[in-house]
Amino acid sequence: MKAAQDSRSFNINNVRVFDGHDLSALKAISVSGGVIVASPVLGAKEINGHGGVLIPGLIDAHIHLNTAQELKAMARYGVTTGLDMGTWPASKISAQRGHKHASDFRTSGAPATSPGSVHATILPMMKSSLISSPDEAVRFVQERLAENVDYIKMIAEDPGPDQATLDAVVVEAHRHGKLVVAHASELHAFHMAQDAHTDVITHVPCDAALDDTASARMAADNQVSVPTLTMMKAIAAPFSARVLKSLLSHPNTVLSIISATRRRQHPSPGKPVYTNARASVTALHRAGVPILAGSDAHIDPASPVSVVHGEALHQELELLVEAGLSCLEALRAATVLPARYFGLQDRGAVEGGRRADLVLLRENPLVDIRNTRSISAVWCAGVLVPLA
Repeated sequence: MKAAQDSRSFNINNVRVFDGHDLSALKAISVSGGVIVASPVLGAKEINGHGGVLIPGLIDAHIHLNTAQELKAMARYGVTTGLDMGTWPASKISAQRGHKHASDFRTSGAPATSPGSVHATILPMMKSSLISSPDEAVRFVQERLAENVDYIKMIAEDPGPDQATLDAVVVEAHRHGKLVVAHASELHAFHMAQDAHTDVITHVPCDAALDDTASARMAADNQVSVPTLTMMKAIAAPFSARVLKSLLSHPNTVLSIISATRRRQHPSPGKPVYTNARASVTALHRAGVPILAGSDAHIDPASPVSVVHGEALHQELELLVEAGLSCLEALRAATVLPARYFGLQDRGAVEGGRRADLVLLRENPLVDIRNTRSISAVWCAGVLVPLA
């Protein structure tokens, strides 16, 4: 038996543990110094799990950061790690680190797009993120590497970077051992991301469903999907009064988006419809493409669509199940799989040597995925998170 060292040392008794594949019989889990250990900790606090389910802290594979309050909100919902897909400048990222009772995160820093793209029109993009050639793509990657980003993010869209520029981003990032995540929310852009041999494609098309050929190709190329169905459902929904108010309060942005879409070289095959996004996930799942749970959580007063940090990942899990994943597959999509594909070897599972990112549930999520909401306790690296 180990001796207790600090407040991050405790024993949780009378719990069923999710091992990434199934639930164990009732057992105990021990934590010492914020790390899961194999044997009980002598003199540590004893916690009765009351027959609940202990799962690894959830991982949201697509978020955007603005303040540390968002990381604290995530932690209260059992989301102990977020994969940021676009926050800048580097000083803003640094300001989110080291806060108590807050989730951990990884980041891409600023994403790459091109001058005149929709994203360049609606967001205050850094000049260094606007690329129009393979040479500029190489420079972009090198600048992100100098900021010590964890992976590279690029935006495939029309109008946007051409295929040669997207290809160059991937080649340069891979040359330095970095994963590349591509934003692609329309069919043509999705195919461009596939052609660029991107590692991860975030979003799925709403303008048309992916067919079996595209899905099988993605599986054969070992590409990973982060569908963000929560966001896809939001952007495809009829405009609410809130959305209309937001659009009317930013007329210049609306006109700029209209102008950008008129410059498209490849018109969308149809209007955005959520059923296309859901059907795309069904096809990807059927083809064996790894699917990770990501919500695209972001809070921006200028955005007509807001997805709330923390709570949205639970909605994402429910939508993934509606699209054809089992409860087990959905839970893996928010734990072991994002840890595996993003190289987070210290988390994603409840086993010795891993960070004590833990969520204690009252009910079994393998019976009903909505039970991920039945949270009774959350620990981030062994630190108990206040839920109120």
